[in-house]
Amino acid sequence: MNKRFGKVAVLMGGASGEREVSLNSGKGVLEALRSQGVDAHAFDPANEALDVLKAYDRAFIVLHGGYGENGAIQGALEIMGIPHTGPGVMASAIGMDKFRTKLIWQASGLPVPEYVMLDEASDFAAVEKQLGLPLFVKPACEGSSIGVVMVTQPGALHAAYQTARQHDALVMAEKGVMGGEYTVAILGDEVLPIIKIEPKTGFYDYEAKYLRDDTRYICPADLPAAKVAEIRAGALRAFRVLGATGCGRVDFLLDEAGRHYFLEINTAPGMTTHSLMPMAARARGLAFADLCVQILEGARLG
Repeated sequence: MNKRFGKVAVLMGGASGEREVSLNSGKGVLEALRSQGVDAHAFDPANEALDVLKAYDRAFIVLHGGYGENGAIQGALEIMGIPHTGPGVMASAIGMDKFRTKLIWQASGLPVPEYVMLDEASDFAAVEKQLGLPLFVKPACEGSSIGVVMVTQPGALHAAYQTARQHDALVMAEKGVMGGEYTVAILGDEVLPIIKIEPKTGFYDYEAKYLRDDTRYICPADLPAAKVAEIRAGALRAFRVLGATGCGRVDFLLDEAGRHYFLEINTAPGMTTHSLMPMAARARGLAFADLCVQILEGARLG
């Protein structure tokens, strides 16, 4: 038994729309940690009182969406004095909010796609004209592309807004940047190899991420060395400027001219054996179980 971590709670499940994804991630992490002799136990906040966590020495957070990523569970753990994986309260709360993430990135000089915040009083035709088509409509505080709609036809923006509005009161329309979708994982102070994501149809939506098996991933992404260096430095800065520490992912897009735009941050990335974070780690020569142990080693308060 590996006793240096003490008793470890692997937080999975929860009550968000990403519950099933979280359960799959959590089971993978649990098995990996146990294979390395860690005294790890599953903990589902939807079924157990948080007070039970006082019996644990560390928490490995594999909750997705809702209070698992918005700083709430991080705050509870910090009040109880339990070191946890991933960013702290502030970075988690900001990272869950795509709108406020963009505001901070813009203020820091980091490139983001053009966007407009929507409400019922918006001039939807004017927004379509301003951003052009295609564009994407997104709930500001959802993950896994839940509620995201790609608008390709004139006059369809309002209906897309209504769909996204079902998931969050805060909704944005974002200019379509169509030169390629990528992600870069951060592990401590290290930036892992960039992954290019090539969904077979449409865009990288919930089905492409979790239900279909036809998305192509290229890791390391085939980009010029100078561009890779520029993006890696920018991604680490994008991560750090939000106050994030530990592990996470920064998603970005390229336009047809090769210019990059940072899209969003994921402070609790998927952790199944085929998720993007483990994929990038494998490309760096880090096995899944070793990745999980390294993330757990970074558990901290604050």
